[in-house]
Amino acid sequence: MAVLEILEVPHPGLRAVAKPVETVDDAVKKIVADMFDTMYDARGIGLAATQVGIEQRIVVIDLQEPESEEEDAKPVRKPLVYINPELISVSEETSFYNEGCLSIPEQYAEVERPTGCRARWLDEQGAAHEGDFDGLLATALQHEIDHLNGVLFIDHISKLKRDMLLKKLTKMRKTA
Repeated sequence: MAVLEILEVPHPGLRAVAKPVETVDDAVKKIVADMFDTMYDARGIGLAATQVGIEQRIVVIDLQEPESEEEDAKPVRKPLVYINPELISVSEETSFYNEGCLSIPEQYAEVERPTGCRARWLDEQGAAHEGDFDGLLATALQHEIDHLNGVLFIDHISKLKRDMLLKKLTKMRKTA
C-alpha cells in the first residue's frame, strides 16, 4: 500500500477531533492498510488516523511482542483495527507507562492512565465488538483514542515537563 506522512507537533491537525466513520468500505480498508504500512515503517505500536491527517475515527495497533523471552526473538505481528472506538469505562486503578508518540519523535514521558478499560468498536469488516483491555494494550488504546479527540500524551504531564520535552524536540530538530 503506501507509507503516509506522520504529522508532528505543533501541526494543528493533531488537535483535530476525528469524525465517526459512517460506512466501513474499501476506502476505509485502504486507509487501514496504509496506516499499518506507516506505523510499521516508523517502528511504532499504534497510530490514529488524525496523525496522518485523516480526520476519521480509525486506530491501528500492533504491540509486536516477541515470540519468546530470548534477546534476539523476532516480534510477532498481531495487527488490531479499531474503527469508531470509544471507551465505555476505565478502571479506578492507575499505573504509569513511559509513553512516546510518532508525532513527537524520540520524546518520552511517564504518563498515568487507568490500568484497564472497556471499549466498543467496529472491526475492518464493520462488525461491532466490545471488550476489556489491560496492560500495554489498554494504555495504547487510550493513547490512540486521545489522538482521535485532539489530545496528545504530553497533555497528561505537567507544564514544566511538557515544556522541557518540547524544548528537547526543537533542539533535536535543529541538529538534524
